[in-house]
Formats: sequence, C-alpha cells, structure tokens
Amino acid sequence: MAGIVSVSRADIEGRRKRLRQKRQMKIIQGIWQTIAVSSLAGGLLWIATQPIWVLKTPNDIEISGNHLLSREAIQSLLVLSYPQSLWRIEPSHLAESLKQHSTIAQATVSRRLFPPGLIVQINERIPVAIALWAAPSGSIAQNRREQRNTDTSHKKVSVGLLDANGIWLPLEKYTSLNPNLRLPSLKVFGSPEQYRPYWTQLYQALSQSSVNVMEIDFQDPTNLILKTELGNIHLGSPSSLLSEKIRVMAQMRHLPVQLTLSQIEYIDLKNPDFPLVQMNQKKQPISPTP
Repeated sequence: MAGIVSVSRADIEGRRKRLRQKRQMKIIQGIWQTIAVSSLAGGLLWIATQPIWVLKTPNDIEISGNHLLSREAIQSLLVLSYPQSLWRIEPSHLAESLKQHSTIAQATVSRRLFPPGLIVQINERIPVAIALWAAPSGSIAQNRREQRNTDTSHKKVSVGLLDANGIWLPLEKYTSLNPNLRLPSLKVFGSPEQYRPYWTQLYQALSQSSVNVMEIDFQDPTNLILKTELGNIHLGSPSSLLSEKIRVMAQMRHLPVQLTLSQIEYIDLKNPDFPLVQMNQKKQPISPTP
C-alpha cells in the first residue's frame, strides 16, 4: 500500500540496541560524576583537617583600620586560644565580640586561606573631647576647683571621652589599651543625657569654625557657655539657632583689635542678630564683621 514504509526486524533490534547503549552511557556518566564529586569533597575535607589550617599564634591575624589602638591591644580583645583550627573559628562571632567594646564602632572578621589566618578590619571610636560630669554646681571655674581638690570635695567627678556622635567612652578603657593615648584638648562639662541631643550638630559647627574653643559648659540647660580664644561666650538655649550663633561667633574674631580681652566678662550671643559684649562694668553692643 502506497505511503507505508516497511520496517524490518533487524532495524527494530538495532534501534533497541542503540537505546540500551545510551542508557548505559548515562548510568556510567552518573556514576563517574558521583565518584568525582565525592572524591573532590573528600579531598577538600582531608585538606581542611590537615595541621596547616591552624591558627598558631596572634601573628597569624592581620589587623587593619586601627589608629589609636595597637595591634597587640586589638589582639587582646579577641577571645582566642592557640593553636586552633581555622575552621572552628566563627568570624561573625568574633566581629560581634569586638563591637561589644566601647572603643570599637565597627568590626569585620574573615578567614584567610593562604597563608592560613584571620583578617580583622575595625573602625575605632575616635575621642574628640574629654567629658567631665558632676552634679550641676555652677561655673567652669568651680568645676576646676573641684577637680583640683578631689580629696576634700564631696562631689564625685566622672571623667570620660566623647566621640563625634556623642558616645560616652570610659577613659580607663582607652588608657588601659593605650597608655600613651594623646587626650583631646576640648573639655565638656555637664550630664551626657543633657547635651547628647545637640552634640553632633554643635561639634560639627565648632570643628568648622575658625575660633578655637577650649571648653563647653552644658551645666545650665538654659545657657550653653563656650570658653574660647575670645573669652566666654553665652549662647543661651542649645536648641535655638545653634549653627547661626556659631557662625556669628566666627565673625567676631576682630574683637581683640577693638577691645582688650581682659576687660570682657563674656560675650552674649543668645540673640545672634544682636550680639552683646558684657564688659566688667556694662554691656556694649557690637557689630560682627561679615
């Protein structure tokens, strides 16, 4: 019958044989792939368990990002015993333990394979001011007297450090890790809870100002006082026009030419649009230089 192709028994057998051969090849390939993967995994496991992958001494730790704290100080913060298998160390746990220390803001830890070791990267909290905290008791001068007479004063003065974000840093933490730490020259008086909301804005403004500020007095919540190269400056409430007051302060650098600083009791910048100089006898209006 036209259109019908005759298929012989030999053709059918040939096709079956080729299909069986293909299936056998796939099975063999699968077996070899399984053997290869298992061998590779076993080889890697064997390599990983060899003594070479061991943290032998603190010198096997690579540390970067430290400026204030020495390599040895950071190594002392890592809770590790030696020798120790590199694969038993949890880098994320070590990083979290480092961040628990007030001296370190951020930390990352990773394994290094060649040569075996750890890579530790940190960001330190950089102190920008010395913070002195006592019960509200008056002026900066009075606090100085209390510090000089700590044996007779009934008020305990807590001394710490501040970073640019207003984080309180225990002084002893830094000095114990770095006895040669150079302390900041700027001093801040008052309760950290009181000035923390304004600290970042204030410090950024002061760090960009051309007027040198030695002390900041936050003890009176209604009157922020700065001790500067121009004398004491009263800024009033820290929540009001703080950046504008700092800007006007920088425009007043001409004052030593116009007046004798010893005659100035303080400069009043509570209203930055109308600055006043409190002389030893009376207040005198002034016009800041633009």
